[in-house]
Amino acid sequence: MRRLLADTTPLRNPDYRRLWWAGVVTTIGAQLSVVAVPQQIYEITRSSAYVGLTGVFGLVPLVVFGLWGGALADVMDRRRLLTITTTGLGVTSLLLWAQAAAGLNNVWVLLGLFALQQAFFAVNQPTRAAIIPRLLPPGQIAAATSLNMTVVQFGAIAGPLLAGVLIPMLGLSALYLIDTIALLATLWAVMRLPSIPPLGETTKAGLHAVIDGFRYLSTQKILLASFVVDIVAMVFGMARALFPQIAHESFGDPVTGGFALGLLFAAMSVGAVLGGVFSGWLPRVRRQGLAVMVCIALWGVAMIGFGVTVAFAEPGGSAALLWIALAFLAFGGAVDMVSAAFRSTMLQTVATDEMRGRLQGVFIVVVAGGPRIGDVAHGIAAASVGTAIAAAGGGVLVVIGTVICVLAFPAFVRFRVAKDGLREV
Repeated sequence: MRRLLADTTPLRNPDYRRLWWAGVVTTIGAQLSVVAVPQQIYEITRSSAYVGLTGVFGLVPLVVFGLWGGALADVMDRRRLLTITTTGLGVTSLLLWAQAAAGLNNVWVLLGLFALQQAFFAVNQPTRAAIIPRLLPPGQIAAATSLNMTVVQFGAIAGPLLAGVLIPMLGLSALYLIDTIALLATLWAVMRLPSIPPLGETTKAGLHAVIDGFRYLSTQKILLASFVVDIVAMVFGMARALFPQIAHESFGDPVTGGFALGLLFAAMSVGAVLGGVFSGWLPRVRRQGLAVMVCIALWGVAMIGFGVTVAFAEPGGSAALLWIALAFLAFGGAVDMVSAAFRSTMLQTVATDEMRGRLQGVFIVVVAGGPRIGDVAHGIAAASVGTAIAAAGGGVLVVIGTVICVLAFPAFVRFRVAKDGLREV
């Protein structure tokens, strides 16, 4: 059993431990906003197509600032950069609270603030990820990656469930305010970090540095393939933009949101947390490329099951079918967590420190940007063919895309690591 449970060795490092525990609080707050933004848009517009616009307004700053932020993380003191971006996230959450509390009901103001929030997030996340190898020895990176993902997914359970309770009680604006307060925990942990200056020769964090990052990535075929397969999974398989409409039309929630909405947003994270808790076996897997491909195919199967279940749900809600739908989402979350842990470990161990920030920027663009494109695609598809077909059809495309990737990237499928987790063999 001990070999199955998560390896907590990285928590012995005090700097990492503070970041990790602060993340428990902060991710819950962040997930409140993840629920609040699409729910507020749906409440204003009654349209999943408008909810899907969050994909556009989130993707552009993620791409621009994710790539630039990765370059900044390679030339700036990473503690300082994290302090600036964490403060920016807090101010943006406060502005989101102000517009909701004032009752503006302007979807464009909301989307503009959401885009600003994503810009700070896009710089913050690659910087935070690039710090970990400077705090921990190489042999603990895989365990730390699993611990980090477990925290994120735990917040993604508690946050939506809490949102489902708080929206009817306190109103939607309270979710943004709690997110603002929760960010203070991470700001405290970041300020306690030691200085983390760049290593080696540094350059300006401009377009040339970003291009150098892509040039380096082009020589790392394994990492390049890992980004492609994740895009396939998230663009075609992430149906979260449909959750407000599905909760309302298929499972009986009021149009202003309710508990079914929270359950839908939390379900994938329930599976991911279970996958994280029982992640002790991950460091012993050597065929990491093959494991990623299998997990992405299973993710597609889970989304097919979710869409089919929604198709059988009667208007007004069916408790039994809701729980079946949630089970499919939870299974998808578990296999996605395993896939993400392997892909992140590959990136942390293969990339050099001088390039790690820039590649983490690309990683954030792919991991967070893929679902944004998926939001747009699913919103448009749902407006044309309905939510059930949009969700199930996306799962079918994931399975097909995985087969194509297996044929296109045989080296990735054969990728193995040595027992020390460092060398490709």
